[in-house]
Amino acid sequence: MNVKEITEGVYYAGVNDRVTALFEGLWPIPEGVSYNSYIVKGKNATALIDTVRIDEVREFLNNISRIQDGRPIDYLVINHMEPDHSGSIPEVVRAYPDIKIVGNVQTIGMIKGFYHIFDDSRFLEVKDGEVLDLGGKTLKFYLTPMVHWPETMMTYLEENGTLFSGDAFGTFGALNGAVTDCEMETDRYFPEMYRYYANIVGKYGMFVQRALARLVGVDIKWICSTHGPVWHSRIAEVVDLVDRLSRYESEPGVVIVYGSMYGNTAEMAEEVARGLAEAGVTNIIMHDASHSSMSRMISDAYRYEGLVVGCATYSMRLFPPVEAFMNAMETREIKNKVFAAFGSFTWAKGAVGSRMDEYVARMGLDSVGYVVMKQTLDDESRAAARRLGTEVAGRLTRK
Repeated sequence: MNVKEITEGVYYAGVNDRVTALFEGLWPIPEGVSYNSYIVKGKNATALIDTVRIDEVREFLNNISRIQDGRPIDYLVINHMEPDHSGSIPEVVRAYPDIKIVGNVQTIGMIKGFYHIFDDSRFLEVKDGEVLDLGGKTLKFYLTPMVHWPETMMTYLEENGTLFSGDAFGTFGALNGAVTDCEMETDRYFPEMYRYYANIVGKYGMFVQRALARLVGVDIKWICSTHGPVWHSRIAEVVDLVDRLSRYESEPGVVIVYGSMYGNTAEMAEEVARGLAEAGVTNIIMHDASHSSMSRMISDAYRYEGLVVGCATYSMRLFPPVEAFMNAMETREIKNKVFAAFGSFTWAKGAVGSRMDEYVARMGLDSVGYVVMKQTLDDESRAAARRLGTEVAGRLTRK
């Protein structure tokens, strides 16, 4: 990894993971992911900000050693306790036995639970707004609970305008040599930021909004997240994107997610898409739930204004891959969508319709409605499916 000084006295010590196939055991990361850690050097003390997943600890400790060149580390600041960032705490403590671990009360409780470090003299508990003076480098702590765990906080280096933001403003994708956005082409990270937010943080928009409100008026020149590039030249875009996502503000477009066993429901999906296109919708994304990754389906459904869900009836229930998708969207408390549904049945007419009605009521969605088809398309059901697409298009506010 490119160990480097980001801004005066702030060094990157993170690592890449190009081996793990599924982040959190769920989300595909074909382009890998970075686990970012930073060192802040003051005149009187040095702080390490976050650690990395335990699998990468050898490279991580080597990075720290290269930066420190035999000098000690006085403080280890933990902004987030998820093991991809806290997993190396025990190894850091072994390597630097005099180090003090800095965290809020919930962080310290989790460290005791995860890593069985019980010596209270090892910890420095900080509260919201408190500071730690390293000597010409002042760290200020902002507690940001539920972004996206209850202990999460951010650390702000006052002299450099550097925000160590934890998982906030993070993205999938390993760092290919460079570290800051000034040194690389970052366009490829933005779709991965949508996917990262929707997959990982999506449920917690209200808490992200509270965190963003805490940062109003803070002079942020660098955002040092725990995943992805260090943001400097594109901070405004990154903050705007997260702000919009956390307000559940969608972009123009309609996503069709469908599940089909023998192709009949798939044909229905095509008719819905034709209705959308004929009504002038130009951004139509289609996912066959049996083949598309859940990660991509969630990300696209979260991102775009219209969501149309279609499925075959399966053992008197929704087709399982579609039901799993709908459960995932419910977990993320999807809001502000133009919603519609369609489905097919062979003999159990009410299965799809009743379950879609229950879902709409439970989620509080503004639904255009749904259409169902018996067995296969005929002129009537073909027209109804196409009309459903037209009606969704008419309800959109973002063209």
